[in-house]
Amino acid sequence: MMPEQLLKDKQAFVFDLDNVLYPEKDYLLQVYYLFAQFIEYGEQLNSTDIVKYMQEQYLAHGPENLFEKTAAEFKIPEKYKMNFDLVMQNAKLPLKLLIYNKALVFLQEIVAAGKQVFLFVDGDPIMQLNKIRQVEWNGLEKNLIVYFSEESEPKPSTQGIEQILERHHLEPAQLVLIGAKAADQEAAKKAKIEYLPIDLILEGK
Repeated sequence: MMPEQLLKDKQAFVFDLDNVLYPEKDYLLQVYYLFAQFIEYGEQLNSTDIVKYMQEQYLAHGPENLFEKTAAEFKIPEKYKMNFDLVMQNAKLPLKLLIYNKALVFLQEIVAAGKQVFLFVDGDPIMQLNKIRQVEWNGLEKNLIVYFSEESEPKPSTQGIEQILERHHLEPAQLVLIGAKAADQEAAKKAKIEYLPIDLILEGK
């Protein structure tokens, strides 16, 4: 079902966050920059070289084990793993996180139609809440109700979706889940709710 039809037929829209409403790399690359600055101060290493390496590794291989790779490359002491984890969770970003333009328009249309908007967010709740607080919501934040899958059970479990349905007196036919991962689609299928890949919005298909 296309977004225009969903606006007419559904009462509530459930979004994940990373790579659904904004590009996750916009958060991670700023975190890497901040960590590199911290290491330059603490160990007198060149932050430009460190952040360049981290960016290249992330873009080529993703975020997995990035501290370990960087520590090995620049001989950074293991004690800084705690600092890396803390800045990953709690970074105060130099720049706000910007919502994909077409996703922003869709959110605005949902709110204008008087429908409900939920964030059902995967990942570490502390880090994800930190991201949410630094998104430029363009005034939409007052319309959001946030749930963290880690506080129920991560998708593809349906526990979080069932909580949303129960707490907000919704039927499965009234709900649509917008996501980007296979787990999102599987959770929607198991919960018997509509699923919309975010690509259909972002690419205008």
